[in-house]
Amino acid sequence: MRKLTVLVGVVLWAVVAAGQDATPKGHLLLIGGGEKPPEVMRKFVELAGGPSAPIVTIPTASSEPDAGAYYVKLFREEYGCTDVVSLDIHGPADARRPDYVELAARAGGIFFGGGDQVRIVTAFAHSPVLAAIGAAFARGAVIGGTSAGTACQSPLMITGEGDFSAIRSRSVELLDGLGFFRGVVVDQHFIARQRENRLISVILEHPELLGVGIDEDTAAWVRPDGTFEVIGRSSVMVVDASAAKLSRFPHNTGQDGLGAHGLKVHVLLPGEVFDVKTRTVVETARAAAN
Repeated sequence: MRKLTVLVGVVLWAVVAAGQDATPKGHLLLIGGGEKPPEVMRKFVELAGGPSAPIVTIPTASSEPDAGAYYVKLFREEYGCTDVVSLDIHGPADARRPDYVELAARAGGIFFGGGDQVRIVTAFAHSPVLAAIGAAFARGAVIGGTSAGTACQSPLMITGEGDFSAIRSRSVELLDGLGFFRGVVVDQHFIARQRENRLISVILEHPELLGVGIDEDTAAWVRPDGTFEVIGRSSVMVVDASAAKLSRFPHNTGQDGLGAHGLKVHVLLPGEVFDVKTRTVVETARAAAN
């Protein structure tokens, strides 16, 4: 399995090239798959600048030919958006198109659809369109995603390939992601598909990163200050190995058993807030009332 090489440099390059501060002003709204909760989609439109704001949808992860049209129709008919286009990017050549670069640069909201996250990073890596998205995010555009469109947002991306039956080294295939959700490895469909083993395996090998597993019908709303709030109907699990004592049990397969003492796991419900920078739960009015 590949070691961490940070593609977030592409995003930071886009920020610098745009003459912006190194801390992006944009928000992320990342859905774990399943249904797209209306409150999440309304928040996306609000953060994009309202129904008249320019929104681009990115159906790259999907193998369905009408995926782009589906998202355009969703935003127009369900949320009243009047300026929505699909960037039908299927490979690196499409991600160099000047018209797509211009549309991405002016966007108030960019939404990545579901499918296979490898298609996204293959098409977008080090491309002018990704640089334009990075510049838009730096100035305050919101980036949204669901399923694969969420999985690709961390600097280190779980591809969905590997052996998830045990907690072992080199058991999860990893690639560079887009890097917009800094300091984490994000996973999706998390509780519904029992993906704890694979996220824990990754975090025990990369304890400098925080594991964020987002369930279906649920989103993490990531703010510029480094906190995120859970929105939707289920939960977000956070795995933190930064202070854990880590150990290995060698196997002749080269996939060692991974152990940890003092591993922290948080299960966050809707309305609860987590600070990625300090790795702590933020006390909220909802939590205090309970």
